[in-house]
Amino acid sequence: MITGTITRISGPIVYASGLDKCGLYDVVSVGEKELMGEIIRQGKNYATIQVYEDVTGMHVGEKVVSSERPLSLKLGPGLVGTIYDGIQRPLKEMFEQGGAFLLPGQRTAPIDENKKWDFKACESVGEGTEIKPGFVLGTVQETGSITHKIMVPPAIKGTKLTSFKGSGSYTVDEIIATTDRGEQIAMAQYWPLRKPRPFAQKLEVSQPLVTGLRVVDVFFPLSKGGTAAIPGGFGTGKTMTQHAIAKWCDADLIVYIGCGERGNEMTDVLTDFPKLIDPRTGRSLMERTILIANTSNMPVAAREVSLYSGITLAEYYRDMGMHVAIMADSTSRWAEALRELSGRMEEMPAEEGFPAYLPTRLAEFYERAGRVNSLCGQEGSVSVIGAVSPPGGDFSEPVTQHTKRFIRCFWALDRELANARHYPAIGWIDSYSEYADEVRNWWDKFDSRWAEIRIEALDLLKKEQRLQQIVRLIGADALPDTDRLVLTVAEMIKNGFLQQDAFDPVDQFSVPQKQVHILELIMSFYTQALEVIKAGAPLVKVTELPVRNEIVRAKSRIANEQVEELSTIAHHLDEQMAELSRTYRKDAAI
Repeated sequence: MITGTITRISGPIVYASGLDKCGLYDVVSVGEKELMGEIIRQGKNYATIQVYEDVTGMHVGEKVVSSERPLSLKLGPGLVGTIYDGIQRPLKEMFEQGGAFLLPGQRTAPIDENKKWDFKACESVGEGTEIKPGFVLGTVQETGSITHKIMVPPAIKGTKLTSFKGSGSYTVDEIIATTDRGEQIAMAQYWPLRKPRPFAQKLEVSQPLVTGLRVVDVFFPLSKGGTAAIPGGFGTGKTMTQHAIAKWCDADLIVYIGCGERGNEMTDVLTDFPKLIDPRTGRSLMERTILIANTSNMPVAAREVSLYSGITLAEYYRDMGMHVAIMADSTSRWAEALRELSGRMEEMPAEEGFPAYLPTRLAEFYERAGRVNSLCGQEGSVSVIGAVSPPGGDFSEPVTQHTKRFIRCFWALDRELANARHYPAIGWIDSYSEYADEVRNWWDKFDSRWAEIRIEALDLLKKEQRLQQIVRLIGADALPDTDRLVLTVAEMIKNGFLQQDAFDPVDQFSVPQKQVHILELIMSFYTQALEVIKAGAPLVKVTELPVRNEIVRAKSRIANEQVEELSTIAHHLDEQMAELSRTYRKDAAI
């Protein structure tokens, strides 16, 4: 045991002497209240420690004790459905012990150490079985939705089991196996949260994370194992968009990180998520969700580490062959924590006071996403969706700009759309996705024209934006009918495709077939209407066609199980356009 003495206190940053033999990032117990801290800088005669709890009342001269190990998470059955703070303290158990406020030095086991889990051993595993890191020993049914694989930890060096208990009921800390090197294996393991977990092979990201949001899945798709950012000012819908994705996306597990958010907003998350029903299983959404709550009034250092806690939990389940989605809300608050800690350490500030290593830290976080072959031989992925809260909605500020360097999908929230009650308020001008080419083959099985109509629709929306500038100057009546048709069809795309009601039982989730068929209908309307107008029909006759309203209302009228009814609308479109064309071709001939 290495013991030191506090020599200086600067908020959550504490300086101590006598810790020269400690390692960087070792966990320490600070002061008489034994607060948790971490060594983040080593000098010749002192160590700099960031403390993850409230340091009010701490004095110079109090002792610091090193645990001589890095900050680690306890990983095992019992994680799913739990609400943690940034350093893996279960908040429900903490509340039962100490009330509504976290007490200094308060500790509770991150996983219930007394609960017995039914462990079902793999049939081929027993004494003498050859093993390697990631080898699956058996399974535990963690929740109704999650089957937890008990694997050989990555740090194990042994190659053969010398003992194995087999199937039975065990606590997470009971030893179920030993190796030929004397290493003991329990159902729970520790892993340093700042160190990425190993995998066998990194794979291409070729399969989309289906969210049910049309603007995302069709216009700006995110691959499983991809990275995305949702930047937007206050009230533009970042959190609600992440909630919708968390509920409807086809990930096996959700890790939601509330990093520095307002207390009332996190309260909504903590109260609403347990009530949500998983549409895939009909069970509670919490049965495949882990929540990390680190509100803005909680210790700032714990906010800084909460993102690493979330990504480590995600990697652990990825190693079991699961597809995991992380919702980080928001990375701006995390960056502000970095800025405050950097200021306390008297480091030279860079842009807007943020530390010079902000881009490096962002890269370390986002680059832990990916689709891999895990050590157990199965495919898994971690998809990261980070919300960014630029002050005043200014996308030129450092956090947004640096984030764009490390992500490939950018869902820019538009203030004007949010004010117009257009949700999700993802703007189609500033947003982009670099995964469109990778997921094209997947979409082709629903409709080979997906890529073509996607580009046509985006081009039409950009053309509409240019025409709107002319309209503001001279009015829409001065435009020819072909240009006014662009404005009309753009409104159809916005109202009939992009806008999606999260409270509409039919429209809150849209299957891929329905998404692409609705957009195809709208673009078919545009193509045929353009031909009819060129034949002499006025725009007003085109917009009066009943099929126009049928197309716009299809999103909320036709359920996901009734996609074939869209073919009926397409038939109506062909008939009505053909009739209109015949009428005006006759008039032209006369």
